[in-house]
Amino acid sequence: WTKVSGYPWWPCMVSTDPELEHHTKPKPRALLYHVQYFGDCPERGYILESNMVPFRGEEQYEQLQQANKQPGNASVPRKFRAQWSEGVGQAREALGLSLDQRMERYSYVYSPDGLRLNPHVVEQLARPPPVEELRPGETPAGEQGAASRLVPPPLGQTAPPGPGPSTGQREAAAMGGRAGKGAQAGPKKRRRGPSSAEEHLLPEPHIQVSGLHTLLGRRWCSMNMIVCLSSCRRDGAEVMVQLVPLLQGSGSEERPDSPSDCLDDPKKTERLSGARKELVCQVCEQPAEDLLACEGPCFGMFHLSCLGLTVRPEDKLLCQECTTDIHPCFVCKQTEGPAALGAALRRCYVPNCGKLYHEACARLNPLSVFDQRGLRCPLHTCLSCHLGCRSNGKATKGKMMRCLRCPVAYHVGDVCVSAGSQVVTSTALVCTSHFNAKKGYSHHSHVNVSWCFVCSKGGQLLCCESCPAAFHPDCLNISMPEGSWFCNDCRAGKKPKYQDVIWVKLGTYRWWPAEIRHPRTVPTNIQHLRHQIGEFPVFFFGSKDFFWTHQGRVFPYMEGDRGSRHQKTNIGKVFKNALLEAEERFKETKLKRETKEAQENNKKPPPYKFIKVNRPCGKVQVSTADVSEIPKCNCRPSDERPCGFESECLNRMLLYECHPQVCPNGTRCCNQDFSKRLYPDTKIIKTAGKGWGLICLRDIKKGEFVNEYIGELIDEEECRARIRFAQENNISHFYMLTIDKDRIIDAGPKGNYSRFMNHSCQPNCETQKWTVNGDTRVGLFAVCPIPAGTELTFNYNLDCLGNEKTVCRCGAPNCSGFLGDRPKTSSAAPSEMKVKRVKRRKRRSEGKRSEDECFRCRDGGQLVICGKKSCTKAYHLACLGLAKRPFGRWDCPWHHCDVCGRASKAFCQLCPNSFCSAHQEGALQEHHLDETSKTRPPGPPSGLDHLGTPWTRPPGLDHRDETSRTPLWTRPPGNPLD
Repeated sequence: WTKVSGYPWWPCMVSTDPELEHHTKPKPRALLYHVQYFGDCPERGYILESNMVPFRGEEQYEQLQQANKQPGNASVPRKFRAQWSEGVGQAREALGLSLDQRMERYSYVYSPDGLRLNPHVVEQLARPPPVEELRPGETPAGEQGAASRLVPPPLGQTAPPGPGPSTGQREAAAMGGRAGKGAQAGPKKRRRGPSSAEEHLLPEPHIQVSGLHTLLGRRWCSMNMIVCLSSCRRDGAEVMVQLVPLLQGSGSEERPDSPSDCLDDPKKTERLSGARKELVCQVCEQPAEDLLACEGPCFGMFHLSCLGLTVRPEDKLLCQECTTDIHPCFVCKQTEGPAALGAALRRCYVPNCGKLYHEACARLNPLSVFDQRGLRCPLHTCLSCHLGCRSNGKATKGKMMRCLRCPVAYHVGDVCVSAGSQVVTSTALVCTSHFNAKKGYSHHSHVNVSWCFVCSKGGQLLCCESCPAAFHPDCLNISMPEGSWFCNDCRAGKKPKYQDVIWVKLGTYRWWPAEIRHPRTVPTNIQHLRHQIGEFPVFFFGSKDFFWTHQGRVFPYMEGDRGSRHQKTNIGKVFKNALLEAEERFKETKLKRETKEAQENNKKPPPYKFIKVNRPCGKVQVSTADVSEIPKCNCRPSDERPCGFESECLNRMLLYECHPQVCPNGTRCCNQDFSKRLYPDTKIIKTAGKGWGLICLRDIKKGEFVNEYIGELIDEEECRARIRFAQENNISHFYMLTIDKDRIIDAGPKGNYSRFMNHSCQPNCETQKWTVNGDTRVGLFAVCPIPAGTELTFNYNLDCLGNEKTVCRCGAPNCSGFLGDRPKTSSAAPSEMKVKRVKRRKRRSEGKRSEDECFRCRDGGQLVICGKKSCTKAYHLACLGLAKRPFGRWDCPWHHCDVCGRASKAFCQLCPNSFCSAHQEGALQEHHLDETSKTRPPGPPSGLDHLGTPWTRPPGLDHRDETSRTPLWTRPPGNPLD
């Protein structure tokens, strides 16, 4: 027995918490036990040891109530009586079982969708009562009691008003004959409600014939199960069994007080989502069955009382907006007129929508569609699917849940709905954009990170007003805006969703990894914590705790995140375990999502147009050489395979394809793979974690031609336009390969099977640029023997144009971890690794102190520090001739020769001039400043890296910007030095 405030002593069973994998939770000066309650509603929670009593039987209840100083209230409250009786019966049965049998029959089933009753309990609840032979007109004994036993009201909710047993016999039947002395028959009392289906059908003279079926269906769902079963035939046992799951989800739906009260069964949601209109009042936002539809153009549903009426009018029922013909915009809530935007409202053309918008307001939303029929508003497009993949048409398909206050819609279910949304009905909700932070409540305040999301450095940051994101204005290539600012994700409407792995800031704790949980999957005591629209429960990794938070304190967890440093303290160890759990959970969730996406694609690769040769686009041209310009090889026609990949063909060595009119071997020439398209047989497959791939169906020898990389030939301008379009539409797959400075192959929209070859840090193929008939083409050749059934891969040598790296999943032993990084070489010896670690710690402890004045003009202010660890020089942007701060690692001009741009060997101690070993002669001279400071002789200063910097350039080149190709630090020879 356990005692919870507001409830009678209730039978329960100690069980294991699926999160902690233990049945207890220690608290200061107390010990909590994890219990699951007996009954027909799966609920669990933690109970103090002092509030628990071993169960021996039902006769203990009166003693417990008297010991609890409640002698006058020894009976079970009426609203809990049916469910309490069912729980006592289950507890009595479980008491006589062994531990293993008790766990097998009564333990809850834990799933990602929430708690479920044990199949044994479900079978007991759905079991129909035995049918006896009765005389005509006789009511089966205990029928009402059996019905009330099947579907009692859930724990913690008041029984719906209406029919129910009120006499002593019915109370005994409802308690299943286990009520003891309190179950004796008593005098009959007047019933409070109707007990048959006929008494529910009250006169409704205003209902038309067309709405009669809808009314009867609602009345059937609102009837108590006792009345429904009493209205069925006594020989309809199968009908009753089929009605049990239907009637469990029936009843008048009331708006919950919080998002946690929306614990709808997913099957119920799918079953009820076919309603064409939301049965929610547009004024009070309360769901009900007695709503009346406005017969005007708004198609809204209202209570008569919300319209200021007591009786339905005889003529048309119109709301206030339709009566005055003044409708507000659904976005800005302003009516048309001089005070509004000055533009006429446009109505959505989708039937039964009725929403109106200013055209300017509608065009601000990317989900609005303007076509020949007019405007289709954003309420008919899933926002999550649109942000996930805009090229996929599934965003406008399926059943939607629409926000009652703004033009936001999601697909029915928990996959697309943003976390913290309040579900009103199966087709209506209130989204998280309507979160109102309470003043004085610290957890409702907004928190931003102290580093840039692009470069991970601090400084003067531009903070988002909706989420914790922060950026340097220079990293976004924008100037510091005035007033409020929102990041791109928040402006697009991107919200955290259930089962997302995130970072959370709570109180004075560090940013902690956690997972967003649905309210129905958390313990009952967590559900009852104070929260409102826009808040969602999070599960903290490591500590296994729960708390309610909102979007302003969370940001997504990315693969490779490591968080702050963790000391060897207790909380440091917990944080270390939390990082490991978050990484494992993130990979598991990502794999499930990718598997689901693969199943949704019907096991077919994404659409593309198959072509056999490169197709030039725009101004790109394909050059063709004259036959006289094509070189001739020295192969002999008597060879077995003349000009083959195993021969010593001169053209093959120079990566030229032979021409049949020039080659002495004619048609027997084996160096015409590009022209004849002699590819080995391949097959497109679905790989594990890498999307689609390509395998060979026969053995391939080393050096053999595998395929040609084919696609559209585009120039650099078109390439940047396509990359910009992909970034705006959240497209993450690219198929671009550079031929030369003017041409790029894009195999995305058009290509051949080579577009499906994946990257590998240890590939079995490589790309080679060949000259075929005067034009440069890219071929893929085997670098090792490839047996049949092996996946074909090559190294992408990816040039990252953005700030985010793509994680490599090739699985090779030398995998670099990210696309574009060099593969790892042989691992160093343990002793060498140990020495490196010691040196790194020493450098970190010493730290780096930068100078407080510009090394060129000797003035203070906002300075840019050199990226070299041993250099403390700082400069003004104006002194460097720059308009914005350099991105990434940057080495100051003191480390590059003023003449050729090579790594400097001689340095001036008064200005940023420096020279390499080839140009240092005569450029510098020793000069005594004072007794303690001198200009060093030619050579690097102490502590400077003697091996040069990563920005080394060949002779004649200096430090250049990769995009503009213009010198940054060069001075023409002969210019005066500073």
